[in-house]
Amino acid sequence: MMAGTLLAGCAGSDNPFFQPYDTPYGVPPFEQIKTEHYLPAFREGIARHEAEVQAIATNADAPTFDNTIAALDYSGELLTRVGGVFFNLYESDANDALQQIATEMSPMLSEHEDNIYMNDALFRRVAALYEGRDTLGLTGEQNRLLENYYKSFIRKGAALDEAGKARLREINKELSLAELEFGQNVLAETNTYKLFLSDEADLAGLPASVKQAAAEAAAAEGHEGEWLFTTQKSSFLPVLQYADNRDLRKTLQLAYANLANNGGEHDNKAVVNRIVKLRVEQAHLLGYESPAALILDNTMAKTPEAVYAFLDQVWQPSLAAAKREAAELQKLMDAEGKGEELEPWDWAYYAEKLRQQRYALDEEEVRAYFQMENVRQGAFGLANKLYGLQFKKLEGMPLYHPDVEAFEVTDADGSLIGVLYTDYYPRASKRAGAWMSEFRGQYKKDGIDHRPIVVNVGNFTKPTADRPSLLTMDDVETLFHEFGHALHGLLSQCTYPSIAGTNVTRDFVELPSQIMENWCFEPQVLKTYARHYRTGEVMPDSLIAKLQATATFNQGFIMTELLSASLLDMDYHARTTTDDLDVVAFEKASLDRIGLIPEIIVRYRSTYFNHIFSGGYAAGYYSYTWSAVLDADAFQAFKETGDIYNKDVATAFRTKVLERGGSDDPMKLYIDFRGAAPDPDALLRRNGLK
Repeated sequence: MMAGTLLAGCAGSDNPFFQPYDTPYGVPPFEQIKTEHYLPAFREGIARHEAEVQAIATNADAPTFDNTIAALDYSGELLTRVGGVFFNLYESDANDALQQIATEMSPMLSEHEDNIYMNDALFRRVAALYEGRDTLGLTGEQNRLLENYYKSFIRKGAALDEAGKARLREINKELSLAELEFGQNVLAETNTYKLFLSDEADLAGLPASVKQAAAEAAAAEGHEGEWLFTTQKSSFLPVLQYADNRDLRKTLQLAYANLANNGGEHDNKAVVNRIVKLRVEQAHLLGYESPAALILDNTMAKTPEAVYAFLDQVWQPSLAAAKREAAELQKLMDAEGKGEELEPWDWAYYAEKLRQQRYALDEEEVRAYFQMENVRQGAFGLANKLYGLQFKKLEGMPLYHPDVEAFEVTDADGSLIGVLYTDYYPRASKRAGAWMSEFRGQYKKDGIDHRPIVVNVGNFTKPTADRPSLLTMDDVETLFHEFGHALHGLLSQCTYPSIAGTNVTRDFVELPSQIMENWCFEPQVLKTYARHYRTGEVMPDSLIAKLQATATFNQGFIMTELLSASLLDMDYHARTTTDDLDVVAFEKASLDRIGLIPEIIVRYRSTYFNHIFSGGYAAGYYSYTWSAVLDADAFQAFKETGDIYNKDVATAFRTKVLERGGSDDPMKLYIDFRGAAPDPDALLRRNGLK
């Protein structure tokens, strides 16, 4: 009854989703959007989309690319509009009301998708076009779109019998809710954990900036005179790196490592078990041996066997390097004469000591040159050097949170590229990590090029009363990384929405982001943005040289931590049975099998592995390393010219990769840019592992 009343009351002018946005650049009018607008807009969006799809499916005219495939791709405008706002805010500024809406909408959206892909009449039209595709005279982009749709229909159950379709619908609904529950549990556990300290002696070794941030966080919680630490990475990672108090390091390391693994209402072990079993059953219904076989069928890698072979190729030298690094750190501990054995909560602390000993490089000294605004401007300046892009901060724009800033992005000729939002600071309403998303993707329709509205989200250290946000070296790489994703979305020049921008295979999507990391610590680039936050002094050559010297430092640990998570992901999704799963035992067996040393904890343990259980990276976490091979090889194209800003190479990367989205096979796009397939050894050489 309430839903009907809301729909009647909000379907008109008071619901901003029901008419084009009357805002600069057509950005969402965040200040006008109320919680009560979402459900009516979702329901109306589904209803309109269903009507559009039914009209396509029952069209009396013979199927053509335009009246079937293009029409399908352009359909669902209202649903796309409300989803673009809701799901971005759900990730970055959630509250109980949004979580409740997500729980209600998730099965409805799953059912809606099933209604499309299990529509027999619609599938017959798509199949007829696919079977006759060689006679249609399609462009490369159109052919790719047709192929994508046909394969999507098959992979989503169009060819199943009625009993199979009915069961698949149930699985999809259950999965949508389980994946939602997983992410909500991780967020709840992250927000619940609070460690207040009252004795400053416990903070020995911590930089003043870390203590100040912890003191301000405690004061904000009503604990004036104390210090607050949480399982947000910006809070606990500095403790692991600098705190002399080993018990404090251990407490925070284990608190993070046991997120959603503590029993109680937010424990994720049963949720993981449910998700994996459902995914296996889903794969079997669709004719695949395992979820990984189903998922990877539509990637560059193609098969689980190819992914395992690739990961093993990188794992062995990475693990060997990690063992050498562990031995070095143990020597440092032995020299202290305490008789302690290296544990996971010791690694970052002694690695920092070793870095200072070996290179005289103190990361706190480096951080002073990495004020967030300057680093962001460095990324903007790099995009200008490579692609001619200009960035102008926009004042008075609709924003969804006070921390958010908006920028107009224009091309060298002044034409509009799009709008970029940045949202870089942690809060209880935001999930952990960093990502890029879109409020509106790029596409062309009826002669109009709809330019994208994208957002970069992070969780960097917030400014304090007397210091701006100062980034770690990892943070700098993260900012450049997510900005690379943003460029992929912003520079898109595709016609159809579903293959524009970042709508590419999972193991190709990280290339445009990871290649940006190659520039961020190049001396020429550093000199454009690395300025001391107090004096404005450009980072001196002596410090740049130290930073360069550490480029391959601790890479065994970094790669081993990452690859163990990739292999754990594959082990979950290579399962072929729906037997009950003991998550803790399964994880241990997986990591024991590959020989992960006990001094290193896998980057994401099962119960908080958001990427694979709620974030769309199932059987896909390997793609970060796969794409690292691509980006290391692609950056060589610049290095080989002797000019990291080489205009010809930059133009080729822009026009042959960034602008093309998913309009062609990714390996074909890469070879078209590079002239050859990527060299896997490029990554090992760059990281000092070969």
